[in-house]
Amino acid sequence: MTAGSTQSWESTLDAVVVYAQGAVCRRLTRGHVPPDGRVRVTGLPRTVDPGSLRARVLGASGPRVTEARVETGAGRLGPDAPRGLRDEVERLKDACEAVRGRRDRVMSRIEEVGALRPVPPPRRRDDPRHRRTPVDAWLDLAGFVDERLTGLHHRLSELEEALRVAEHEVEVAADRLARASTDAPSAHVESTVCAVLTVDGTGEVELELEYGVPGAVWVPAYRLAYRQGDGSGRLLLRASVAQRTGEDWTGVRIALATADLRRRTDLPKLRSIRIGRSQPAPAPAGWREPPAGLAGLFSGYDAAGTRPAVPVTARAASPMAGGAPAEFLSAPPPPPPPPPPSAPVQARAKHGGPPAPGSMSYGAAPATWGAAPVAPGAPAPAAPGAPAPGAVPPPPPSPPAGPPRPSSAELDYASLVLCGPDEQGDRRGRLFAEAPFDPVVAEHRRRAEAVASLPLPGQAVRPRESAGSFDHRFDAAARADVPSDGTWHTVTVGEIPVGLRAEYLCVPSVEQTVYATLVLSNATGQALLAGPVEVTVDDEFLLTAALPTLAPGGVRRVGLGPAEGVRVTRRTNLHESASGLRGNTTVLNHGVRVELANGLPRPVRVEVHERVPVTGDPDVRIEERAGWAAPVEGAGPDQYAPGTRVWRLDLPAGATAALDGGYEIRIPTGKALVGGNRRS
Repeated sequence: MTAGSTQSWESTLDAVVVYAQGAVCRRLTRGHVPPDGRVRVTGLPRTVDPGSLRARVLGASGPRVTEARVETGAGRLGPDAPRGLRDEVERLKDACEAVRGRRDRVMSRIEEVGALRPVPPPRRRDDPRHRRTPVDAWLDLAGFVDERLTGLHHRLSELEEALRVAEHEVEVAADRLARASTDAPSAHVESTVCAVLTVDGTGEVELELEYGVPGAVWVPAYRLAYRQGDGSGRLLLRASVAQRTGEDWTGVRIALATADLRRRTDLPKLRSIRIGRSQPAPAPAGWREPPAGLAGLFSGYDAAGTRPAVPVTARAASPMAGGAPAEFLSAPPPPPPPPPPSAPVQARAKHGGPPAPGSMSYGAAPATWGAAPVAPGAPAPAAPGAPAPGAVPPPPPSPPAGPPRPSSAELDYASLVLCGPDEQGDRRGRLFAEAPFDPVVAEHRRRAEAVASLPLPGQAVRPRESAGSFDHRFDAAARADVPSDGTWHTVTVGEIPVGLRAEYLCVPSVEQTVYATLVLSNATGQALLAGPVEVTVDDEFLLTAALPTLAPGGVRRVGLGPAEGVRVTRRTNLHESASGLRGNTTVLNHGVRVELANGLPRPVRVEVHERVPVTGDPDVRIEERAGWAAPVEGAGPDQYAPGTRVWRLDLPAGATAALDGGYEIRIPTGKALVGGNRRS
């Protein structure tokens, strides 16, 4: 089936799921199934992963998709192709070179004029004296040179300024081209990527195509709106998305996932450890002798006659799994059926799970695979290191004894390629680990994956670093547009219900300043990932803070800065005395008094932190006074240091309060230091 006889359907990008790196796109198309069932769905990007293509029929229960593969074509742009930024860059470069050429010519003229010197007349043979030059001639020449140099230097300054402006315009246009969407074709070639499907059924059907692409990243961001005195607020989840997949996401439903799209999903191999006499390693599973009837499997295909050369897609390993990209070759006519090979080679299936031992066959790649075709009657070119014509070739090396020893590449399920009936030699119907390399496809994917190295927005954290060992997915409430330009774009995901209350915190022993905080509690079943949060208080932007990862049910504080309306003062006193029968115990009596004043027009809840000493010597005793309480571990949003004591009180508007506390340190005289700081 050639490309011209296959019916083409246009498709529309409907939804995209952006992972930590990479994305999975979903396209929809509708049409009437032709009699042969072959459909070509257009619109796929140039960075599509061939191994990730999936297709299914929506709604209908009878028709189904029996085959799906990716094909790529290329052609010259027509004369009516729209001019874009690339043409603008070329035009500006030509204009810049023209200005540079005029500048160089003026500089050459300046050198020529500056080199003018007066030459005295030659002396005659019969005249013993030198001939004198008139002074006016010297002055006229100097005036001429000065006048010409003045005009040329003025012209040179104008051209240098014009050249500077032209070079700046070229740099600006080149930067715009680098930041432009990669959805447009290249300079002179338009490449088309499509999915060739085989549909088993009749009538009108709706198809869904799903495929993976590299070159997409995202980081979370938030916006918190809070009104003072109301005790309520709104937390809006937004995302910064950057993509260079080769297609613009216009009006698509976007979902954001923290999972790693490149993570391998094969099961680990648990090898037993034995103590005793060493035993030979068991033969690897998943291989067997090629079946006896494999050579005649394609007899009906060969009996149909020689077919013209058509583009054959060499399916390659998924780049998401670390494989090499595919290459598109022109397959020659199929050779006669080869004899079955004598030695098996390890292979594994490209799709599906690991097969049971003895469930597949595999073959060795011929030595001439990938060589250029030779014209009939022409001598075959000698390979590098081959013996000269007429020489006796050395005998081939004998295969190693025992079962095959597969390499790590041959044990990789995702990197194997199943060769079709149009392959050369004895490759037909067998699996191979190697994959051809297409530099054009590799360049597109290299440019797409460059977005992973974009500088992150301020205080942003990548989702894989903040999600930990769990994966989450966030679906955007509305459709969004994200062009393929490799820069950050903001997408609104939706509002997240969170608990919110305002608290004021101070540690007067460190700093006599009261800080305003917002205590967030996550009441949803999904984690809030770490990222920047823009805090708006009473519809006025206050600051941008860093929100830590908030697990389901977790509580965290977000600082809002100093609260100038609430003041705190701390006073301490120390009284040293001796006690005991012989005064052998030193008593250090510490008193702490904290005074608070609320100058705000609303009541506030203040939390005051103090700290008492902690000792590891059983002979040193610390006795606390009533007035504060030890924090309950796990009851608050913070991790408290050892010895922390907390006062919590509600302070009405315009009110003041005084908090008294203290502690006594009893030290035996033999363990007390003479002098030193008694206050800390």
